[in-house]
Amino acid sequence: MARDHGGDIDRAAARYGAGDWIDLSTGINRRPWPLGTLPPQVWQSLPTASATDRLRRAAAGWFGCAPSHVLPMAGASAAIQAIPRLWPAGRAAVLAPSYNEHAASLRAGGWQVTDCPGIMEMAGADLAVVVNPNNPDGREWRPETLARLAGTVGHLVVDESFADARPDLSLIPSLPHNALILRSFGKFWGLAGLRLGFVVAVPDLLDRLSAAAGPWAVSGPALHVGAQAMADRAWTDDTVVYHAEAALRLDRMAVGAGWRPAGGTHLFRLYDTPDAAAAQDRLAAGHVWSRRFPYSRHWLRLGIPGSHAEWDRLSAAMRKS
Repeated sequence: MARDHGGDIDRAAARYGAGDWIDLSTGINRRPWPLGTLPPQVWQSLPTASATDRLRRAAAGWFGCAPSHVLPMAGASAAIQAIPRLWPAGRAAVLAPSYNEHAASLRAGGWQVTDCPGIMEMAGADLAVVVNPNNPDGREWRPETLARLAGTVGHLVVDESFADARPDLSLIPSLPHNALILRSFGKFWGLAGLRLGFVVAVPDLLDRLSAAAGPWAVSGPALHVGAQAMADRAWTDDTVVYHAEAALRLDRMAVGAGWRPAGGTHLFRLYDTPDAAAAQDRLAAGHVWSRRFPYSRHWLRLGIPGSHAEWDRLSAAMRKS
């Protein structure tokens, strides 16, 4: 059964008409790392241990940890699907509302899942899951707060898919022994099609997760591109600055359209609108796709435009809405 997600641009085109769509329904960076021509060998042979090691070192340098604590995977989603199988099913506490794949994957694995409005309600769970900063409302928790939570649960999963511009929020530098930290590559670097992500944890947990994932869990092209992109600090610095300024600009535009900022991160913003369905319809009339949520009549999420042309089209569509 399909679950609610952004990125369903085919559905948008089927409903509102084909054309040059701007997909702002996801939190994927629309100014991606500049992907050049890849060496033929990354396509022609199986991924090598040396290529995996290069990526682990580059990722560890970015995250601020030892390479032995980093496991590349085929997207953070692969980890979300595998983690429920690491231990016998028990009681899981999941922050809500949040990214819906966590609770869905746990329930599919036989776990008894409790949706929690905050982390104070999670103590005593066999497994707790927190997205930090949270998707879609951008709520944040300090690392020391999450470290205390780790001491009250069996295992703690912290999804830091939107934390690349906020190293101050990361639990990785003080990694608890019972924690697994999820990081996404595709969102910040804007190359979601590579299907690359990471789990950061102590080696014995990574060994169990690696065994569950099987050999060659990450493609050769993803290993090659990931290692180069994560070492490109000039690009990452420019990207953080651009999105910090762009988020403020988008909030100002939303206020001008009569919407109230309701949170978000450097890669997406959340707005409280009078009628989210009507706002989405009017943006879609300008072929700008946004994200609504089945549990709210008012929340509308927008990604950050990536060019002058996209800003102009969004501004025109928002004035109509």
